[in-house]
Amino acid sequence: MRKFLVVLDDSRECLNAMRFAAMRAAHTGGGVCILSVIPPDDFNHWIGVGEVMREEARERIEAHFEVFAKWMRDRQSVDPELVIREGEAVEEIMSQVREDKEIGVLVLGAGTDRKGPGPLVSQLSRNSGTLPIPITIVPGHLSKEQLEAIT
Repeated sequence: MRKFLVVLDDSRECLNAMRFAAMRAAHTGGGVCILSVIPPDDFNHWIGVGEVMREEARERIEAHFEVFAKWMRDRQSVDPELVIREGEAVEEIMSQVREDKEIGVLVLGAGTDRKGPGPLVSQLSRNSGTLPIPITIVPGHLSKEQLEAIT
């Protein structure tokens, strides 16, 4: 089964990327893999404190994931999987794509402010020629209705 890989983070554009991935998966009989990356610099503390912070980060990610997963299950009949990795975001996304051969498309949300499309879109666009899969960039300003029309 072909899976759509989407990145779960704290950005606004993440919402449209999630919606797009779920709708495309529902229309094509595919799946959704939601990847969240915990940056390594979040745990540069004493060992005990770092472990507590790591566990708290995982709990926040799982709670955030459940919101999206419930919507995907209820509205799109798609049961997403969650993958949590630690490291630099671009490196971990690339590793996930290489390791999971069922991933067929990377879905990223583009920011709508003047700062540009966002750091992941910018960095991964530069590396797009070396990716073994296509990238779909979903504009952050699209409404649910517009997303439904194009998926």
